[in-house]
Amino acid sequence: MNCRSLPLLVALTLALPSFADPGQKPNFILCMADDLGWGDTGFNGHPKIVTPHLDAMAGSGVTLSRYYAGAPVCSPTRGSCLTGRNPFRYGIPTANTGHLRKEEISLAELLSGKGYATGHFGKWHLGTLSPGFSGKGTGRNPKKNFMTPGMAGFGEWFTSEFSIATYDPYDLKNAHCAAARKGDLRALFWHNGKPLAKPLSGCTSKMVMDKALPFIAQAVREKKPFFAVIWFHAPHLPVVGHPGYMKAHYGGLPDNEQHYFSCITALDAQMGRLRAHLRTLKIEQNTMLCFASDNGPEGNPGPRAHSQGTAGKFRGRKRSLYEGGVRVPAVVEWPGTLQPRKVATPCVSSDYFPTISALLGLPLAKRPYDGIDLLPILRGTQQKRGNAIGFRFGRDRTLVNDRHKLVHNNGGLKRHRSDNGKVPVAEFELYDLLTDPSETRNIADRNPEVAARMKRELAAFVKSCEASANGEDYR
Repeated sequence: MNCRSLPLLVALTLALPSFADPGQKPNFILCMADDLGWGDTGFNGHPKIVTPHLDAMAGSGVTLSRYYAGAPVCSPTRGSCLTGRNPFRYGIPTANTGHLRKEEISLAELLSGKGYATGHFGKWHLGTLSPGFSGKGTGRNPKKNFMTPGMAGFGEWFTSEFSIATYDPYDLKNAHCAAARKGDLRALFWHNGKPLAKPLSGCTSKMVMDKALPFIAQAVREKKPFFAVIWFHAPHLPVVGHPGYMKAHYGGLPDNEQHYFSCITALDAQMGRLRAHLRTLKIEQNTMLCFASDNGPEGNPGPRAHSQGTAGKFRGRKRSLYEGGVRVPAVVEWPGTLQPRKVATPCVSSDYFPTISALLGLPLAKRPYDGIDLLPILRGTQQKRGNAIGFRFGRDRTLVNDRHKLVHNNGGLKRHRSDNGKVPVAEFELYDLLTDPSETRNIADRNPEVAARMKRELAAFVKSCEASANGEDYR
């Protein structure tokens, strides 16, 4: 990946904060849970799941109640975080498909070129880690889809190609794929281009944080600003509970709830370690710390399923473009720069790239960006987003603006339903998310002008994405 050869827009002219001065560059940490539903945290009202550290972060930071993952599944959202662009632009429309193209400009590449130490820790899912192997098998085409964090600009990386068990992932009974069941260590963690030589045991979230914290400490010792991406595996399947938290908080609950709830509490504990680490190093006021999820909760939980996630009051779950599939918990904490507040303005994972670029006064490349600079929204000086957010999954499409949401169920109506399957489905649906966030009342027939305008905007968005997918942005 190389951004130097790409034409750039005129540099931003808005006044920059003082921390953009040389030697005062802020640090950036992007944390992400895997399949964590909107309702799976204490700060969003879950009655049982214990998340004291995320709750404290929400209390001292900016809680984003209308934060959207870039897609209703993991890989596309992850790419949107690093590129500022919709997944259909760069060839990762769904999970385990394609790879982050070398022509894309990643945040890690951008920041490493500006003197930042860059590290990726946890789940990658944007390409294979070896040209000759993938835990998904030969069907993943490891040579064609070879793209490691190192190739995307990360100087340090401790990474798994895709999801692994949330506890004791090297234990064969917790294996997540055929290769892991055979004891092939290549199917789990890699460190800077090599699979681990020996298995690890215990909490997977802790394994990830155990590598991230020394990276941060080293950057501070070397007086270098840093960009750390920490992408947890929890609570994605295979869900294996943390024995200590199962006993401490969830004894007496059904077994499946104990497993699911405890792996989230274990993740929360690692967020607590991270926040404490920043304060011990006295860098919390120069660090923008972000937390979100990559999509809504897995499938219908049912009475026996291990995935007991909830999207709260929202319709749909993972793999759905209704709110429950893409609206996820999110917090941004930056003591001294951002005051505690709750923000209901639409935000999306594609916003990280333009926001960080603007904070550093870095121009954007001459190509479509779907994200925007969020700093005015985070600071409370801007209440409306303005431009709409587009989504695609398979043949289905949606467009979300400050008030309305247009849904185009273009891929077959039978699989589109709310969690209880009772809400009727139409090819085109329009919802007022301010009065009906649960998407129960289709108002398209009563608002034909709004529906028609949003259909045109959605068509233009799709056309732009298709041009990008065909390589127009790289010419």
